[in-house]
Amino acid sequence: MITVDDKPAKASHMILPRQVVRVLFEVPYAPTLYGENIPLDIVFEDDYLIVVNKPAGLIVHPGAGNATGTLVNALIYHCEHLSNENGLLRPGIVHRLDKDTSGLLISAKDNRVHLHLRSQFSKRTIEKYYYALVWGSFPDDKGEIDAPIGRSPKNRKKFTVIEGGRPSLTRYEVLERFEFLTLVRVKLETGRTHQIRVHMTHQNHPLFGDPYYGGRNSKIITLNMRNRRLAARLLTILNRQALHARRLIFTHPMSNKPMDLKAPLHDDFNEVLSILREESQYA
Repeated sequence: MITVDDKPAKASHMILPRQVVRVLFEVPYAPTLYGENIPLDIVFEDDYLIVVNKPAGLIVHPGAGNATGTLVNALIYHCEHLSNENGLLRPGIVHRLDKDTSGLLISAKDNRVHLHLRSQFSKRTIEKYYYALVWGSFPDDKGEIDAPIGRSPKNRKKFTVIEGGRPSLTRYEVLERFEFLTLVRVKLETGRTHQIRVHMTHQNHPLFGDPYYGGRNSKIITLNMRNRRLAARLLTILNRQALHARRLIFTHPMSNKPMDLKAPLHDDFNEVLSILREESQYA
């Protein structure tokens, strides 16, 4: 797809003066989006925006290989109109959550509202709190992780703490301690892709169940046999990263009223916590 002086070029090729580089771009296929009657857990809705408690497993917007069955398809079915500031494949979408992260997500119904919300995100005036179940135990009850994040040079689909990455700040507070896991409340001060997952892994506290960032087998093998069995049991219940967008605080774009919304944990997360609390009584 890339040639230098009409010859195929390797990625390591050093460009010389007056050489001609040609790049052939494929125009991406943009499928027509249709509304689908997918149930939505609506936390708040008015004429201007809608906030849902997204279940784990639901992709936010269509992409390669996912033209249907997304949150966008559900929003198109439910809402009469949505903003188009974020492109034809992402109507209404102001921010994202990973497929297997559950919790609060805001969508805009017109472009004016969309731009106002986007401005709040870029100015970091929106407060975002998450609940995360992570491996290990923190020495302190509160702390912060201030470490730059960028794409991993080893795997371009993953992110990592890396010199020259984008500044990233995560604050956390311990809510409950268990024998080999800890429930923490996390506040994002920046909004990098996979930020919580990357920062917690950087501190050797990967999210429980996270298949991408070392939150499964590599941690189980460090446990004694009793806890190995317990961890394996919990992973059959919560077969994803244990991360939930719990709370959003923002200013309503039209009324300027403060909004403070919360989303309860989903059943799989709650069941795991219930078992951990019960096991703690007998530990």
